[in-house]
Amino acid sequence: MANRPPLDLHIPEPPARPGDAATFDHLDIPGAGLVRRPDPLGNAADMRDLPFELIRVLDEDGQAVGPWKPELSPDLMRKGLRAMLRTRAFDDRLFRAHRQGKTSFYMKSTGEEAIPAAQALVLESGDMCFPTYRVMGWLHARDYPLVDMVNQIFSNADDPLRGRQLPILFSARDYGFYSLSGNLGTRLGHAVGWAMASAYRGQDGIALAYSGEGTTAEGDFHEALTFAAVYRAPVIFAVTNNQWAISSFAGLAGTENTTFAGRAIGYGLPGLRVDGNDFLAVAAATQWAAERARANKGATLIEFFTYRVAGHSTSDDPTRYRPREEGESWPLGDPVERLRQHLVRLGEWDARLHEALLAELDAEVRAAVRAGEAVGTLGRSKPPLAEMFEGVFAEPDWRLLEQRREAGV
Repeated sequence: MANRPPLDLHIPEPPARPGDAATFDHLDIPGAGLVRRPDPLGNAADMRDLPFELIRVLDEDGQAVGPWKPELSPDLMRKGLRAMLRTRAFDDRLFRAHRQGKTSFYMKSTGEEAIPAAQALVLESGDMCFPTYRVMGWLHARDYPLVDMVNQIFSNADDPLRGRQLPILFSARDYGFYSLSGNLGTRLGHAVGWAMASAYRGQDGIALAYSGEGTTAEGDFHEALTFAAVYRAPVIFAVTNNQWAISSFAGLAGTENTTFAGRAIGYGLPGLRVDGNDFLAVAAATQWAAERARANKGATLIEFFTYRVAGHSTSDDPTRYRPREEGESWPLGDPVERLRQHLVRLGEWDARLHEALLAELDAEVRAAVRAGEAVGTLGRSKPPLAEMFEGVFAEPDWRLLEQRREAGV
């Protein structure tokens, strides 16, 4: 026993910190079109290689290649490009609004826009998205009114949620967007329960449950996967691996040991690992998983491999924990530019159309912000106080009635 080495606790560290040169040399990025596409109705046990591959469709020249190439119309892809650019324009304008003191909080989606945009466009209107806070692209893809988004962020008198949620924690049932929560992981169980209820009632809606890679280390994630596997719930788990959970390196959630898609194997589920900056790959993997769910084959776990370019939120300074230029070095590129390049290659897009779209979206966002400002920004306008007592109980009890009387509303 005296000859044994002392125990040494391993603390995962990112490959680079502030002051270091950004590097992704530790990543193995395969070429596009190399991963096999099995029958979506096949046995999960025969797909155990897929969590350790990386499904890519768009190559370096913007050409769609390989067995995962989806049959998407040019019109749908143009809608996807519009949704991503709309997300980016909205993010930039509302981020500035926060810096001007017009709202208390904001989170940008830069670099991750392809994931919600593609999924919103290929899933059906009766499906339900259980989002995290970087999934605003879903609402943009489904043309949710911008002024409603602005009013919710400003927490003003026209806030569609009547002041019941923090800024950017949207809820839009008619758009397939379940109420967002800042308590990470809580919506995973809700998604599985919703999907189980859909199956129990003999309906046809499937659920899409988002989480970040950090949330996969929480109990909610494992409980949700257990229920989904046992009851073959028609749900798609979308793990957005953007390399950073707030300021915590993804290695603290286990990425040094295996892929996040690999966690599906322990539950007997198929797992896919997908280039999250490739709109076509995201769409193809989502269609595959949806086909499986609708055929009563149960859940699929998809890891979308991407990168959070901006800070975690307006409260975060990413230069304190990673190299300033790291986002520019991400080897899978910009999802917006990659889809634009593909459409240009098909002859379905050009520089003139692109500039016109940018101008149109800029005007649209500016108009929505002006409309929201006219109602009021943070602290200058708020929903009526009486709203606080509405929608709590079907039949208010005496305590609520007394509190409302004391408030004079």
